[in-house]
Amino acid sequence: MDVNLNNMSLKDLRDLQSQVTKAVASFEDRKKKAAIAELEEKARAMGYSFAELSGAPTTMRKRSPAVPKYSNPAHAADTWSGRGRKPQWFVAALNAGKTPDDLLI
Repeated sequence: MDVNLNNMSLKDLRDLQSQVTKAVASFEDRKKKAAIAELEEKARAMGYSFAELSGAPTTMRKRSPAVPKYSNPAHAADTWSGRGRKPQWFVAALNAGKTPDDLLI
């Protein structure tokens, strides 16, 4: 394939560059899928699954919804489970001298 890059406009060159980038990514994806398929076949022939041998988790662990644990004394509708970043009302209550036990539901 002979392409004369010197005679191409900037737009054509950028289009070509985009197409080449996509072709490279597609090529790499096809190679990875072929390699994984080959490894899965080898593992199956030995009596294992590829996931068992690679240490990949077979199922994702579902996390239960967070149950409210703390409540804002000024507004009972404001609750916090104790997970994640502390809400401002919780920090303000601690700074005012309350303990986390005082804010338990």
